[in-house]
Amino acid sequence: MTEPTDLVDEIERLGTKLIAARASINTRFIGQERVVELVLASMLSGGHALLMGLPGLGKTMLVETLATVMGMKSSRIQFTPDLMPADILGSEVLETAPDGSRAFRFLEGPVFCQLLMADEINRASPRTQSALLQAMQEREVSVAGESRALGRPFHVLATQNPIDQEGTYPLPEAQLDRFLVQVNVVYPDRDTEREILLATTGAELGEAHEVFSPDDLIRAQQVVRRMPVGTSVVEMILDLVRACRPGEAEAHDLVRDTLAWGPGPRAAQALMLTVRARALMNGRLAPSAEDVLAMAEPILIHRMALNFAARARGDDLAQVIAEVAQDVVRRASEREVAA
Repeated sequence: MTEPTDLVDEIERLGTKLIAARASINTRFIGQERVVELVLASMLSGGHALLMGLPGLGKTMLVETLATVMGMKSSRIQFTPDLMPADILGSEVLETAPDGSRAFRFLEGPVFCQLLMADEINRASPRTQSALLQAMQEREVSVAGESRALGRPFHVLATQNPIDQEGTYPLPEAQLDRFLVQVNVVYPDRDTEREILLATTGAELGEAHEVFSPDDLIRAQQVVRRMPVGTSVVEMILDLVRACRPGEAEAHDLVRDTLAWGPGPRAAQALMLTVRARALMNGRLAPSAEDVLAMAEPILIHRMALNFAARARGDDLAQVIAEVAQDVVRRASEREVAA
């Protein structure tokens, strides 16, 4: 059993290492601290991330930089309408030996890696998208009746353009739920764009360097799971997730009026892990209400849907989550004061 002092030492060492990792990422992916925080939180929690953003905002560069900084074997798949499951998983080929004998040999697809970039994931057909379901959940794939383990660790970072929807296939809810977080990559502000302009058009470009190894990341994920979570934070997470389900007795009034369906238990699990990861990245030994508020939208937004009336009114799902989360945290604070 790990002693508390040992856990504190591990958390402090990891915190120092994460500062160096974020600094290395920022040499190439400039000015998007929130995006880097969320993607790292998902990886420290052992999950996958869906990057939503317009073309040219650096999503591909972020994934390439992460592979370098984390020391991970990476692959990239460009999803297109003609992509087939075998293009992702691999396939068996019949080979003829010099003696004339024949045997099947399995050729691994790009999914056999540690960090997989699924670029424009919604451009492939549902049949092809389904090839990732088992990989994302069980970290293995079944091909020709045999289960084959993937790399360890294994993370999927998928990108999606939220504007251009022509010729795309919406991701099924089951697949969306397998993404731990949805990260919105937005336009940089003026100062950041100036910094990007100067840093990327000169003779020398910033270079990221390896800070973590795959084994380091696995150990960090184990530390995150051992971090303590206070009872008040646990109850806050439960209150938030249950308040976002329109059919529950505990549903928030705003949720009843605006949502068609809400998040399942995976959302609560994701919050429990990512609030710890965020606390770790910010040099704290345990998560707080601040972490719950910060992680509410990226954890919940792809696990909820507006009803027809709310869409007709032009309601914003992110605003609904923010209002419900603020109310949950406020009520939790009032209970603590009363106690």
